[in-house]
Amino acid sequence: MKVSFVSSQAISQAMRYQMARMQTDLVKANKEMVTLRVADPGLALGGRTGISVSLHREIERLNGLIDSNALATSRLDSIQVGLRQLTEATGDLLAAFTTAYSGASDPKIAKQEAEAVLATLTSVLNGNLNGEHLYAGINTDVKPLANFLDPTSQNRIEFEQAFVTAFGFAPDHPDAEFIDAADMKDFLDNVIEPQIVGAGWEAYWSTATDQEITSRITLTETAQTSVSANIPGFRKLAMAAATIAATFGGPMGNGARDAALDKAIALLGEVVNDLGSQQGYTGITQQRIERANERMSMQIDLFKISLNNLEGVNEYEVATRVSGLMAQLEISYSLTARMQQLSLLKFL
Repeated sequence: MKVSFVSSQAISQAMRYQMARMQTDLVKANKEMVTLRVADPGLALGGRTGISVSLHREIERLNGLIDSNALATSRLDSIQVGLRQLTEATGDLLAAFTTAYSGASDPKIAKQEAEAVLATLTSVLNGNLNGEHLYAGINTDVKPLANFLDPTSQNRIEFEQAFVTAFGFAPDHPDAEFIDAADMKDFLDNVIEPQIVGAGWEAYWSTATDQEITSRITLTETAQTSVSANIPGFRKLAMAAATIAATFGGPMGNGARDAALDKAIALLGEVVNDLGSQQGYTGITQQRIERANERMSMQIDLFKISLNNLEGVNEYEVATRVSGLMAQLEISYSLTARMQQLSLLKFL
């Protein structure tokens, strides 16, 4: 008969290794119970791991687009607020100019209204969101519009110089009283309109770019998600208000004033249409982004279902496994404690 010797140290070491393995398994099982996904997709899926990686990548790309669309939507919402504000200001200015044209109000009231609208126009077009100017095109780090109410501003200086060149004196000179309607109309049509509505806008008024911000709203679609300060509606509103603000402070006669008001009223009528059209275009872009987000959310849901079929685990099965591992660990801890109490001295 052969006697086999059993070492208590060997048993203890074996139990230690077993406990370490069970602790590792418990960590994985706890992770699976929390995420309801396999802890190691590569080990669990094998050759299908590439499908899982691709699905995760597509979900991240779509979520990134949804996040960037949220920023574009905030920008467009702010732009819509500004367009509505300018549309209301245009309506008020049109009413003030119409009243002044009929002779029912003091010309100074029309001048004050024009200055108020210029201040509103400057404030709106120089507005920013998250440090980016909304109406600057792609030149978002620079204020797009010069302040005409500032006497030292280049656009104001150019206007007054053009007036002096055309008539030989400043708008507040006593001789301004003798400017007739035909000369004023010619001045506005042939000098001021090119200077503000035409090429002079980029030279003296605006630092914005005609190119607007283009955002990718889906994997295959892009949209214009900003409005440039260079659109015709803003230029015409600036000319209508600037003409009255700069010339009605002097002794200009009724004929010249009526010619200026007639031109301004005609421009404001076009401004209402231009701003309304721009609001419509912006609204269409907002709808496109909203629908794009809905489609991408549906895609993400489908991808998640596919991922769940690949990586998903049964929560009840995992919970049972966690409970079993914890019970085994408790038993191992108890046996280890008893093994450590074994001693030859105690036996003797």
